[in-house]
Amino acid sequence: MTADKISLVVLAAGLGSRYGGLKQIDPVGPEGEILLEYSVYDAIKAGFERVVFIIREDRDAFAAAIGDRMRNHIDIAYARQSLEDLPAGVVIPEGRQKPWGTAHALLAAKDQLDAPFSVINADDYYGPEAFRLAYDYLTAKARPQEALLVNYILGNTLSPNGTVARGICEIGDKEDLLTITERRVIKDGGDLAYFSEDQGETWTALDKSSPVSMNFWGFHESILEDLDQGFAPALEQGLLKDPLKFEYLLPEKVGLMVQKQGFRVQCKASHDKWYGMTYKEDKNSLAEALAKLTDQGLYPRGLWA
Repeated sequence: MTADKISLVVLAAGLGSRYGGLKQIDPVGPEGEILLEYSVYDAIKAGFERVVFIIREDRDAFAAAIGDRMRNHIDIAYARQSLEDLPAGVVIPEGRQKPWGTAHALLAAKDQLDAPFSVINADDYYGPEAFRLAYDYLTAKARPQEALLVNYILGNTLSPNGTVARGICEIGDKEDLLTITERRVIKDGGDLAYFSEDQGETWTALDKSSPVSMNFWGFHESILEDLDQGFAPALEQGLLKDPLKFEYLLPEKVGLMVQKQGFRVQCKASHDKWYGMTYKEDKNSLAEALAKLTDQGLYPRGLWA
């Protein structure tokens, strides 16, 4: 491990169930770049010196897709999220295949992180501003019991091809996060968005200007101890309620810490447009957007040339 370097942690262990494949290594850029390469490129430009990829089984394919292309530009490390990484005595429920969630994934990298770090999803395009905001925070303000959330506008994060999951944020006058509520089924409804808690039987309106979490965080390294201590009790409750689908989610855990432990999250809004690849049908529009950004000069043709 390279000590004391500000790291970018990329959550790339998801199964891509709605997408239908390992979308993290699907080429979308003009020269065959994969989506997370743009995040790493923007992170390097902002000042990050190290990236930790949290993956599952496909390390060889994942490393071949990104390692040779990036390794001369930034330090690279890997951590593996395992379904078997559970507290002593806990048995994996029969039929369980889904990973244990984003907070559990982050724990897989706890031995790799000894300095402040940011966390992002592998299958999101965040834009350069988010990485500048995060790096400035991590180098100047990161401290225990505090964090940064780079938030986006709900209407700019919806997919025309199906429902999405978003953390709906309530932000106070001092840019502090008050609450974050995970809505796992949200659809675009024109002037409004709508969420459902009963698999689409009923729908409740959401303002499309609502701030949302896209899982772009900045943390002091002490957050890992909080996540570690919280996993066993969360797992115990989750296995009782929904053993096949329960997830230990980072937004939910941070929201609970804000409410019960005096944890403070500073929110900073990114004005860049967010793009994602939740469904296969999202790929063409994403590729067109990246090609346009390249033509405009935001990215070179061939990121690592």
